Amino acid sequence: MADDIYPFKVGSFQCTAVNDGNMAYTPPMFPPPNIFLFANAPGESLGQVLREHGIQPEQWAAWESPFISLVVNTGSHLVLVDTGAGDFVPTTGKLIPNLKAAGIAPEDIDRVIITHGHPDHVRGNIDSNGKPAFPNARYVMLREEWDFWTTEKAEQTVAEHLRETLIKYARENLPPVQRQLDLVDDGAEIVPGIKAIATPGHTPGHMILSITSEGEQLLCASDMVLHPIHLEHPEWFAAVDTLPEQVVATRRRILGKAASDNALLIVFHFPFPGLGHVVPKGDAWQWQPL
Repeated sequence: MADDIYPFKVGSFQCTAVNDGNMAYTPPMFPPPNIFLFANAPGESLGQVLREHGIQPEQWAAWESPFISLVVNTGSHLVLVDTGAGDFVPTTGKLIPNLKAAGIAPEDIDRVIITHGHPDHVRGNIDSNGKPAFPNARYVMLREEWDFWTTEKAEQTVAEHLRETLIKYARENLPPVQRQLDLVDDGAEIVPGIKAIATPGHTPGHMILSITSEGEQLLCASDMVLHPIHLEHPEWFAAVDTLPEQVVATRRRILGKAASDNALLIVFHFPFPGLGHVVPKGDAWQWQPL
């Protein structure tokens, strides 16, 4: 369990990366990893890049990913970013036990920020009785994201092969927290030091967070990128990216600023604890783990 909890600081803010568990993305539930993660990548180029990263393309049967939530204690607020996958698969749903191991009770959380409506980020919203798992928290989501999943926009936009799973779980896990929900817009300060940044593409209302304290900055990047190769090839989008053209534009905008600002990043699907920096590499970037 200690390997699933990683404390660190951003200025005076005490932060903790907390793993909800790990999942293997494999057929038949998902496409093969090379297609799932890099849907539009030319085969020969992708094969070369994968080998440079120590991956043999013909043997790559599963993409193993953690699901990394973030806790930020600002001194005035205790904020949780994303609630994990719940019991989506037997190896997930460890968020609350790991929070408790870090000395954090669900009742202590006063803000739950939902970066987007995919199952691995919202299935921990509610408990086994269908009640909010964080009973004293205001849940926070970008207005565009809520509208997308709770209206016919989702049926009109989500790829047919993903529709049943993604829409089903969004509508099971978002409405039960509506009474505790605050919808915000791009640039909103959710609590002092934590600001919402709209990053459309992965989903239409996907957001990341800028967390600043005493001149230090952490970007909670969620699913803006899914694999370190996406920094080197921001034009390669994933099969689950809803708006591919916006994904590419968003990545170029945010990654360039992250590199120039020397911001620390935490990325939901990167190897735990998901922390590192973005450094320039040619006309793109490279991941530098902490």
